[in-house]
Amino acid sequence: MREVILDTETTGLDPNDGHRVIEIGCVELLGHVPTGREFHVYINPDRDIPKVSTEVHGITAEFLADKKRFADPKIVDAFLDFVADSTIIAHNASFDLRFINHELLLAQRPLLKEERVFDTLALARRRYPNAANSLDALCKRFDISLSGRETHGALKDARLLAQVYLELRGGREQRLEFETPDHSSSAATRLRRARTRPGVLPPRLTGAEQAAHEAMVAELGAKALWLRFGAGSA
Repeated sequence: MREVILDTETTGLDPNDGHRVIEIGCVELLGHVPTGREFHVYINPDRDIPKVSTEVHGITAEFLADKKRFADPKIVDAFLDFVADSTIIAHNASFDLRFINHELLLAQRPLLKEERVFDTLALARRRYPNAANSLDALCKRFDISLSGRETHGALKDARLLAQVYLELRGGREQRLEFETPDHSSSAATRLRRARTRPGVLPPRLTGAEQAAHEAMVAELGAKALWLRFGAGSA
């Protein structure tokens, strides 16, 4: 099953107020695990970026001045090709979906349907209803390193969310199973091999104990369960 982790950075909180997408980061998953294939782009929003937003993601209008617009086919087509028809995973998905669809509308492209988007924030709230469930809080809960994340970034956050999503869907057990290159040497197979004895263990009974046991079995008669299962001569 192919899924795509999606994260965006924007100039503000609401596209209806004229705010735009300025960065998109995507991570491809197969079986809920990253494959290493990613999509990342910075976008010229054709507007200023408020200081309060730059403090969050560190992106300035000067940095984006020479970047392409979202409607450029090299961005919008590449983005749509990458997500294809896969399920899209996002944290607080309604925020990202609203901004992406606003950009697609301006670019006169088909919008992403809400039913194909899965919200990890909603999942986290179901699992941890009385706890903080921001991406930072979940990373700390699952012991996922936040080193090098002084500011938000679409690709950085998508990579972190990929790890959080795996933990929310079952965690390390899935990762161990997925990462085993040779299924014949999986953890379960190695455990079975480790349990296979190289030879029969010597008996621990003394001669007297064995004789007493045989006498007891003889008293039980021919219908004794011990004799039925062939253990009387063991």
